[in-house]
This record gives sequence, C-alpha cells and structure tokens, in this order.
Amino acid sequence: MDATERRLRAVSAHLQPQATAARRTSDSLAANPTAGEYAHVLGYSAVLPEKLQTGKWNVYRSAHSPITLIDRFSDYPDIGTLHDNFVNAVETFRDCRYLGTRVHADGTIGDYKWMTYGEAGTSRTAIGSGLICHGIPKGARVGLYFINRPEWTIVDNACSAYSYVSVPLYDTLGPDAVQFIVNHASVEAIFCVPETLSTLLSFITQMPCVRLIVVVGGIEENMPSSPAAAGMEIITYSMLHRQGHMSPQPFRPPKPEDVATICYTSGTTGTPKGAVLSHANFIANVAGQDLGVKFYPSDVYISYLPLAHIYERTNQIWLVHRGAAVGFYQGDNLKLMDDLNTLKPTVFASVPRLYNKIYAAITNAVKESGGLKERLFHAAYDAKRQAIINEVKLVDVPEMNYTSEDQPYPRGEICARGPIIFQGYYKDEVQTREVIDEDGWLHTGDIGLWLPGGRLKIIDRKKNIFKLAQGEYIAPEKIENVYAKCKFIAQCFVYGDSFNSCLVAVVAVEPEVLKSWAALEGIQYEDLRQLCSDPRARAAVLADMDSIGKEAQLRGFEFVKAVTLVAEPFTLENGLLTPTFKVKRPQAKAYFAKEITDMYAQLLDAESAKPKL
Repeated sequence: MDATERRLRAVSAHLQPQATAARRTSDSLAANPTAGEYAHVLGYSAVLPEKLQTGKWNVYRSAHSPITLIDRFSDYPDIGTLHDNFVNAVETFRDCRYLGTRVHADGTIGDYKWMTYGEAGTSRTAIGSGLICHGIPKGARVGLYFINRPEWTIVDNACSAYSYVSVPLYDTLGPDAVQFIVNHASVEAIFCVPETLSTLLSFITQMPCVRLIVVVGGIEENMPSSPAAAGMEIITYSMLHRQGHMSPQPFRPPKPEDVATICYTSGTTGTPKGAVLSHANFIANVAGQDLGVKFYPSDVYISYLPLAHIYERTNQIWLVHRGAAVGFYQGDNLKLMDDLNTLKPTVFASVPRLYNKIYAAITNAVKESGGLKERLFHAAYDAKRQAIINEVKLVDVPEMNYTSEDQPYPRGEICARGPIIFQGYYKDEVQTREVIDEDGWLHTGDIGLWLPGGRLKIIDRKKNIFKLAQGEYIAPEKIENVYAKCKFIAQCFVYGDSFNSCLVAVVAVEPEVLKSWAALEGIQYEDLRQLCSDPRARAAVLADMDSIGKEAQLRGFEFVKAVTLVAEPFTLENGLLTPTFKVKRPQAKAYFAKEITDMYAQLLDAESAKPKL
C-alpha cells in the first residue's frame, strides 16, 4: 500500500453518507471523536495528518476533496482550457439559449432576443478568423474596452479558441490608465464601442503597439476614413465578422498552462497591475465552485457586474459549463430593476455591499415572521454553504494583534495556495514576490479566523489600515461593512488618522428610509440635502450605527464618533468609487476634506465644553 492510498484510507475511515435529503448527497466528514485532531464534521474543510501545520498554523483543504486539490471538472476531466469548456458547451447545448440582449440594433429597448450556443460558436469562429485575416499573431494581447454585452463574451471565446490573451479594460478607466495598460501589455487589437473609440483616438499615436481597432456597434460610414496612426486600421465589428465568416480558420487551441487573460487593477492607489491568469487557473476555479452549486440549462443569469472584473468572468465560464442562459442588462444600473423584471433570472450575482442590505432586510423580515419561519430560513441558508477550493492557512499579523494564540479562535492573515492562484503580476516580479511567497502561498491581505467545523470567517482587512493617535490600528473596510447593515446607510466612508484619537464617517443616505423617519418624527424640510444637514437626522443615524456596532462587537475605538450625511451617492462619475465599486479612499478624503475637518472641530469643541474634574 503506497503513501497516497494510506492517506486516502485514513480520511475515508472518517467519511459517512449524509443521513438526510436536506443535506448534500456527497460524503462528509463523520462526527468521529478519533478524527477530531485533524478533521472537522460539518463538511467545510479538513486538515490532513501529514499537513497538520506550517509552523504554528494548520493547513486546511476542502472536505469534498481532501486528498487532491481540485483542478478539473469531475464529470469532464478532459476539459483543461476555456476553449475546451466552450467547445463542450456548443456540442452539448447547441440549440439552447446562451446570450440575450434587449438593446436592439437601433438602440431601442425591448424584449430579450437570444443567440443559441451554436450561433455563438459560429460567431466565435468568425471573430477569431477575422483577427487572423488582419495579421494578429497567435499569443497577441487583445483589449476589450466596453461594457457587458454579447459581443464581449464572443470576443473572449474567440481569444480562447485562437490562443489570444484577452486584456479587459474597464470602460470607466481614465485615459492615462488605458494608455498605460495598452502599452504595458503590448495590446495589438482593441475591441471598443463608439463612446470609448473617441477616448482611444485622443491618444492613439501614443500607443504604437495597436494595429487594429474594432468598433462594436459602429456604423461603417462613420468610421475614420484615414488611418489614425501609421500601420493601424479601424473597422466595425460587423465587417470583421463578415471577413472571418468568409474565410474561416482552424482553431489554434491553447494549452492549460498558457496565459488566458491579463486582468489589470483599476490603479487607484498607483500604477495598474496586471494579474496573469492561465487557462488552468480558470478551469480549477470554476470546477471547484461547481462542487458546491449546480446550474442547469433552464437557469437564466443577469450580467451587469463588469466583465472586466474576474468575478463576473468566472461566473459566466461556470454557467457555460452547465448550458445556462446569460441575459445582459441594458447598460444602466439605474434601470437594472426593469431588466430584472423583464428577464426574470434564476441566478443573480452581486457584491458584498448589496448583499449586506439584502441580508439585513431578509433577516429582519424573518425575525418578525415567527419562530418556525426563522428555523426554516436558517436551515435553507445553511444548505447553501460553499466549501474551500484551495489550501488555506492563516499567518500571524503581530502589528494588528492577530496571532495563532488568540482565544477562543486563532486569527491571522488568510493565505491560499492551489491551482486557481494567479501566475503573478505581468512584468512585475517585485510586486509578485510581495504577495506570493517562495512556497507558493498567496497572501490575500484579508484577516480571518477558523470557526468550528472548518468554517473560515473573514473579520478584517490588512491593507488600508491606519493608526489612530493613541496607536490603535484601524481597518476601515471592516468597519464600513459592519455599518452597511444600518438601515439609513447606502454607502459609508470611515476616516481616521494618526493626529486624531477617534473615527468619523461620511454617509450617503438611503433617501426613502431617511424621509420615512423624518415623517414619523414630524420634521419639516425642503429637500433631501436640507434633511441631511439637520442635527436630529445625524443623531438618529449615529444612534443606529452605534446599535449595529454593538451587535457586531466592534471595539470601543472602532466606533464612529461623528457623522456627516450627504444626499449624493458615491459613484464612478464623481470619482469616489473604483470600477469594482469600492470606495477610493484618497479621493474620498480629498472630496470630503471640509466635512472631515468640521467633524473633528465639532468633536474637539464638545470635548472642551465638558466640565473639568
């Protein structure tokens, strides 16, 4: 019996089938006391005997696959690349709905019109063949500079089929960031829309690597009649599609280890960094997710999160594997509810801020609906738990007082290792070494703790920390996530520095909630701005924040002591959000400089007015 078989038997001895249909049908770790030293019983993660520790810390793996890290789909082990995945989908779900849009050719909005998997496969071949016809070589970087729409996904599938490297560009990026990314990645072809074409043309002579610009939704007679730069051509997507369709080229399939994409950060804290991801990275990621949740061809997904962000990309790759339909929003977040009502999706993905709001609303409603419904809700919620798909460990962060000795649970920075971890930052070995150590562990910057049953809970953030005047370290994102559950708060920016001993916050309010409160209190106001400036409104919001903070067991110095209410939300347009909807902290500090100064001055005045003992 070899070592691997012995390890497998050791773990298998502690596996038993789930007893009820309400739980997963796959095996989970049994509640066997003899296994307690290295295995947990709730089916989240396990620690194998030979991997008990790295230093002081246990290394955890998924209880669904404790012996080997997941790198392929269990039911389709031959799928090793994005190209393999899409080819399988086209063959299996050829006549099923795939890509849907309600934006018609003339720009009007109507019912969703659908392209099947088979039709999308034909377009994928045409676009990839068109790029070859224009001399774009295998391995070239291809930029995608427009918002979510079916053509984005088709181009991405074409890149996979013909071994091109996709380079997504947020449509909200400024000219400097776009120019840097295009030159840094040596992008040779860029797909854009008329709106982003004008941005590209403003500095096209400063991007000598670009040979071809393809305008999605462009009208041929509106294309520039002469080249914008020597050796560069501008054509419409329709023209490229026709050219490729008339001269189809054989696929140039990539290998699993080949680079699939370079995803750049938004660059809000410096020069954008390009995260390099291979085909194997993507497949391992979605194969791991597929263990926990299954999709079906009957499922419908709404695509509105930026495809330039890796989260949306992996969601769609996962859905493709199961033949689901993807309907795109019309391009305006303010009209998303209308899109949802029309599409009626069965799958909706979002970001933590919105989930916090949804969670708070649902749990409050459940608490008010009686004990039976509350028990049913928690049973359903627990049934949707997801398992770890990497190796995971924690490491000490002494400057924030997080260590393996913490009680009741050890706490530290979350580190991950496995086949889904990105290859590194493109052309940047220094920053790569800062986040991926010599043993292959990615240091995420998130702080976590292990709960019973191998459940990993994220509790803090190592990055963006600052120190208050008394020396206490603050992770503002953690505090903002707590306050996001406050009914009055739509968005929150928590601020502090080493010159002050407490925190203050700027809150973009939930208008209807604040107005309802004012009506109950009999407060008169002319508009929302005036209501936000009312001291009674500030006091009510701060009181609710204090209540939420106490429930979350914030430490004393983590409580906000003063708040400014604003009617205007934080948006991409006013420069306060990144393309991934995170607060731009330096920009927010500058934008609200007067409000921050005023809050600290008011706190100082209040402190000075207190009677001296």
